[in-house]
Amino acid sequence: MVAMTDEIGLVVGADGHARCFWGGSTPDYVGYHDTEWGRPLRGDDALFERMSLEAFQSGLSWITILRKRPAFRLAFDGFQIDKVAAYSEADAVRLMADAGIVRNRMKVDATMHNARVAADLEGGLSELLWSFAPVPRPPRPATRSDVPATTPESIALAKALKKRGFKFVGPTTAYALMQATGMVDDHLAGCWVAPIHA
Repeated sequence: MVAMTDEIGLVVGADGHARCFWGGSTPDYVGYHDTEWGRPLRGDDALFERMSLEAFQSGLSWITILRKRPAFRLAFDGFQIDKVAAYSEADAVRLMADAGIVRNRMKVDATMHNARVAADLEGGLSELLWSFAPVPRPPRPATRSDVPATTPESIALAKALKKRGFKFVGPTTAYALMQATGMVDDHLAGCWVAPIHA
């Protein structure tokens, strides 16, 4: 049983742990919230995967992407930048026939394109993305209404990515990426997940 604690935006699960408002509705979300979301993630391929999945999520629920993530990883060779950068039209056709992933041609093409851009980045994708991480801002947000959809840093990151040729990387998507990969800590103040700093 999951119960909302109050207007703050925490939910208390059957295990007695208070989680961020979105993190307790399904077992998939519980695991993702407790062990991945908001934890610092580095590495070009790992961040390329998260960037790609955030783009595929656009217009959909994150739970859809989370549940399809194993199929995405299989279909996109583990999101290894060099492999995806070498994809051809035949790969795009293969991906569009894969019922395990979100079959959106614009997003498939953007992922292949973004891999080529990432492969050519001087310094790598991880270095670029983390260069926009803000100084940690304790304390954590007090309520769900204190969690922004964009920030000056995510706006600047989106502009920098677009300038380099990346697609499907608007300020909201950029901020979701920053939250998911621990560049910011947007777990609510009462959430049981302990802060982890990069």
